[in-house]
Parts: sequence; C-alpha cells; structure tokens
Amino acid sequence: MTAIRGARERARAEVTAAIKEEARRQLADQGAAKLSLRAVARELGMVSSALYRYYPSRDELLTALIVDAYDAIGAAAGGALAATRGDDDPVARWTAVCRAARGWALSHPHEYALIYGSPVPGYSAPQATVVPASRVALALIAVARDAHATGALRVPEEAALPEGVRADVTTLAETLGTLGTELPAAAFAALAAAWAQLFGLISFELFGQFQGVVEAREEFFTHTAAALGRQAGLR
Repeated sequence: MTAIRGARERARAEVTAAIKEEARRQLADQGAAKLSLRAVARELGMVSSALYRYYPSRDELLTALIVDAYDAIGAAAGGALAATRGDDDPVARWTAVCRAARGWALSHPHEYALIYGSPVPGYSAPQATVVPASRVALALIAVARDAHATGALRVPEEAALPEGVRADVTTLAETLGTLGTELPAAAFAALAAAWAQLFGLISFELFGQFQGVVEAREEFFTHTAAALGRQAGLR
C-alpha cells in the first residue's frame, strides 16, 4: 500500500507541476486576466473535469502561481541574506538582497507581473498569500535588525512619526512577527517606505518606464538600492 500511495503522490505532483507550467506559459502569452482552466486542460490533453480535481477554480490556480512566485523571489532574497551573513557592512547586505530580488524579476518577468503588476480583474488574494508575500520584506528587516543590534542603524525621531502611521506600522510589524517588533516603530516605517520604493524601482525597469531615460540600469539600480538602505537608516 505504501508503494502504491507513493506512486500516486508522485503522479499527482507531476501533473500539478505540468498544470502550473502550462498556466505560466499562458500568463506569458496572454496575461493573467485570460488564464483559463479549460485552455490549460486542452493544452495538456486533459478533460476539464480531471483538471478540476487539482484546481477547482481559476482563482485557486492563480493563488498557487502567486504563492510560488512570492516564494521564489523570497528564496532569492533569502539566499542573498544568508550569503552575506557575517558581513559587517549593512548597506552592502541590503544591496545584495535588493539585487537578488531584481535578478529574479528580470529572469521571471511574467511571474513578477503577476504579483507586482496590475490586479487581476475579479480575483481577490486569500490569506494564504500573506506569508509568502512578506519574504523579501523579512530579508530586508533582518538586515536592519542585525544593524540595530550592533548600533549601525540610525533610528528616526519617534516623536516625528504621525499616530496613524505608528498604528499602521505596529500592526504590520506584528503581522510579520518578531523580526518587525524588535525594531522601533519609526525605524520600521522607514523600512516600509524603502521596501515600497525598491519594488517601484524594479517595476519601472521591468515595465519599460526607464526606456530612453536610464541606460546603465544595473549600475543605477545598485546605486539607488544602496541609497535606499541609507535612507532606511543603515550606516
């Protein structure tokens, strides 16, 4: 029975991987809004009813693709964080994490567009996407936390933080877990601003806004990512 169950699990994993691969191909060809379970089934030579046993709806398939994309860019950022552990230059560590996120985005533009591009009409992301979506942010927060522990993080004046912003960042820090709550609210607000600007920078490059404006894009990104780290308080 164990061998049979194992074979079934392997077969299911293979079919699931094939469904996702075809769905990603359709994302690249037509965009997320036109993703169709019937079209995926047709391309794989499956009847729709068989595919529904894996993903009962388009939204569930979209969610699986979104979680995979967040996990992948998060793994790239986490790998860069781990590779720089022991480096005593927090700006260099921050920049390495940012460069890893950009590198993944440039290599997977359609998956990046799925998670950071235009919302998919009629789709509402479930709670299951929240933790994967936080992985890049958590890598950046880890750099700031380590810097704070060694006195290499400049913390903005807490009194200057508007109460509404304080409430928002406190809630966000609690949502992300202990990494966020170890930092003062003003420092966390600065990190949130830098995180948003990081993905704005990546999106500008990926979606063509730098065309005819910035040609030395890798150099520009590295320079600006480091500036964002210093803006967030890293010394």
